[in-house]
Amino acid sequence: MKNYHSFLLENAVNEFTKLPGIGRKTALRLVLHFLRRSHKEVENFGKAIITFRNKINFCKICYNICDNEFCNICTDLSRDNSIICIVENIKEVIAIENTRQYHGLYHVLGGIISPIEGISPNNLQIQSLIERVKNNKVKEIILALSTTMEGDTTNFYIYKKLSSNTNAKISVLARGISIGDEIEYTDEITLGKSILNRIDFNKNIENKHL
Repeated sequence: MKNYHSFLLENAVNEFTKLPGIGRKTALRLVLHFLRRSHKEVENFGKAIITFRNKINFCKICYNICDNEFCNICTDLSRDNSIICIVENIKEVIAIENTRQYHGLYHVLGGIISPIEGISPNNLQIQSLIERVKNNKVKEIILALSTTMEGDTTNFYIYKKLSSNTNAKISVLARGISIGDEIEYTDEITLGKSILNRIDFNKNIENKHL
C-alpha cells in the first residue's frame, strides 16, 4: 500500500490506473471525487459501465457499436449506401460524423496492420469488407485511416485487395491532415475539408513516388 492507509482506496486507485492516460495522481483525484458523490450517483455510474459492457453490440454490417443488431447509420435510409468510408475504429466514426460533411456508410476495421503489435490482416475486418463490396453496388470506397506508417500500409493492403474485386473508385483523404496525425485528434474543419477534397488513391501512390 502506498501511504493511502486504506486497502479499499488503494484498490480503487489501481483499477483507475488501468485506464489509458490515467496516472496515479489522476486516479486518486477521480476516486476521491466519487467518495464525495452520493451512494446513488456512484451506483448509477457503475451500472452504466456494466450495462454498456454487457449489452453493447457491434453492427453486423459495418462493425460500428450499436444497441441492436444494426447501427443507426446503416439503417438510415437517407444515407448514401453507394459510398463506404473505411476507418480504424469507432472513434473515427464519431470524428467524421461531427464534421457533418459525410453522408455515406462506414466500415470499421477494428485496428490497423501492425506487425510490431502482432496485428495482421486476419485480425481485422478486411475480408468482411471485401465480401460487402462484392455483394453491394458500391461506387466509391474512401480510405480514412491515420496518416501513419501503419495506416498507409493498411491503406495499400486494402487497395490491392479491393482493386481486383471491384470497379468502385478508391479514394483517400486529402492531405490537409498532417503526416503522422490520427483522425480522432484532427479538428472538425480540417477533417471535413479532407473528406470533401478526397483524392483518387492511384494519384496518391503516384505522388509518393515522385
